[in-house]
Amino acid sequence: MKGLNVLAAFLGGAAVGAALGILFAPEKGEDTRSKIAEALRKRGIRLNRNEMDDLVDEIASEIKGEGAE
Repeated sequence: MKGLNVLAAFLGGAAVGAALGILFAPEKGEDTRSKIAEALRKRGIRLNRNEMDDLVDEIASEIKGEGAE
């Protein structure tokens, strides 16, 4: 019985976690990029679309550990 209770608790937690993940999912990439660009502009940093894409790609590779030197 104890194993069944653990399994039920695990499945219940997974269901709640999945529901919360859907409800609080991050915005579309385009919206996020716009917010980043606006925050940079407020600080006097101006980037065109290609520069912004390059910056995002560079940050993503750093986060994934690909750019570690």
